[in-house]
Amino acid sequence: MSELPETRHEAENAPPNSHPFRVAVIFSLVMILGTIAAAIWAYQKLPADALVPTHWNAAGQIDGRAGRSSLFLMPGVLLGMTLLLFALPYIEPRRGNLLRSSRAYCAVWMSVIAFLTSMQGAIVATALGRNVSMNMLACGGVGAMFLVIGNFMGKVRSNYIFGVRTPWTLASELSWNKTHRLAGRLFVACGALLIVAALTGISGTLLVSILLATVATVVIVPATYSYFVWRSDPQKATNG
Repeated sequence: MSELPETRHEAENAPPNSHPFRVAVIFSLVMILGTIAAAIWAYQKLPADALVPTHWNAAGQIDGRAGRSSLFLMPGVLLGMTLLLFALPYIEPRRGNLLRSSRAYCAVWMSVIAFLTSMQGAIVATALGRNVSMNMLACGGVGAMFLVIGNFMGKVRSNYIFGVRTPWTLASELSWNKTHRLAGRLFVACGALLIVAALTGISGTLLVSILLATVATVVIVPATYSYFVWRSDPQKATNG
């Protein structure tokens, strides 16, 4: 696979043999190897007929199990996600903008991998008889991801694969910038709310409702806002 194209300024100042997503790739590989090691360790400790939890319901109760070989599903998901996140920049039409957003892209990339790794930890621990509150872990994990995303959202340049990509943000630089500043604040606020909800011990349907409401907020509000900013942008007709 060829090296990502860079702007002239970035090419002149980039360290030799550097890659804009090198840190995220290394982090992902470490997490993949760690989850594989945990899966092998748990696999050897469990009896041949052991059933491993694969799904939890809204109340946080296990409602799906599979054989111990399912311990290797999450490492496979991590590998697939890493390959996808690594490959996407190579097909991005606005590569220069994505490269200038590489810190934000890497931060979100690593937060997603860290979240999935924590899920593998919970699966392994539960399979070995530990009591894990999956609802609290999932809610807190999503909240932490939201905090990371929110802190970097305002730094994302216009592109087709990363950020709030509506027809209006992609057609208007003003809409893109204002929408991402708003989205960043919403992600931080919703992330903090989710972490508080997880730490206060809220569980069951209420916790899931809070999670769904925050996800709906960070999706619907910025998308709607982007339209109204686009309408007010006198330059929208000339942006591509």
